[in-house]
Amino acid sequence: MEIPDFDTLNVTAQPAPPAHPLCAEWRDAAEGSLFHLANILLFLGFMGGSGFYGQLYMFAFLTLGFFCATLWAWSDFCSNDFFLWNFALFCVCLGQALGVVYRLRKLSFGKDFEELYNFMFKRLGVSLTHFGMIVESSEGDASILEKDHCFAVEGKTPIDKLSVLLSGRIRVTVNEEFLHYIYPYQFLDSPEWDSLRPTEEGVFQVTLRADVPCRYIAWRRKKLYLLFAKHRYIAKIFALVVRNDIAEKLYSLNDKGYDISGHRYDLRLPSFCHVPGTELEKANDLLQVPVQSGKD
Repeated sequence: MEIPDFDTLNVTAQPAPPAHPLCAEWRDAAEGSLFHLANILLFLGFMGGSGFYGQLYMFAFLTLGFFCATLWAWSDFCSNDFFLWNFALFCVCLGQALGVVYRLRKLSFGKDFEELYNFMFKRLGVSLTHFGMIVESSEGDASILEKDHCFAVEGKTPIDKLSVLLSGRIRVTVNEEFLHYIYPYQFLDSPEWDSLRPTEEGVFQVTLRADVPCRYIAWRRKKLYLLFAKHRYIAKIFALVVRNDIAEKLYSLNDKGYDISGHRYDLRLPSFCHVPGTELEKANDLLQVPVQSGKD
């Protein structure tokens, strides 16, 4: 058997084709302005926060970023996949941005409710979605109370709603004696609201009269309690703002409380809140220090 002469044979090993195409040459110049603008917009978009306005900010920048990336990929014939992916993401972000805008328009409120939200509910972290539910449970537009007209009459007007004063000033009296004023963004009937259970009924123990033309927003008790049953978070928010309003009214009354001897007492104390006037006078007599007579 003859041994082949390998020197005379032309044996060359053919290299296997690469699994991925190799980069023929590196680009010396930087990418175009669209490429850099797209990445800057995407960077800003991913810094978006939560909430409606945070989502609108995020999806608006992402939409612009993917749109610029799509235009940049369109100019390169070798990046079809990159173009298709960016175009798809552009459509998704655009749809999300339009959805947020639609929900914001749906949750737009009148001037009165916007001011009420900014003054009372925004600082408590109440979202626009929850506030929209609160607005839907109200009577709608603000009601008007003319000067010297009564919102409630002592012993006659039933307690069937919860109201917030928007403008004007309300004078509160009992037995024709002045107690305090109610100013804008204070509840008109928070003590009466908090004094009754959902199944109880009652009437006002004070008279509320408008000193000047007033405007207020009201919620019916039954409709508001149905909202509380569905959303416990809203019930806790109302419990907080109502009791805070009651505390402010008690502090305003505290400077006007005196016993028969001229000493100031604290209306927040249970003994003075619940003891009738005659028993209060008897208790004051017992607390007086006897004067030592000169004979002793």
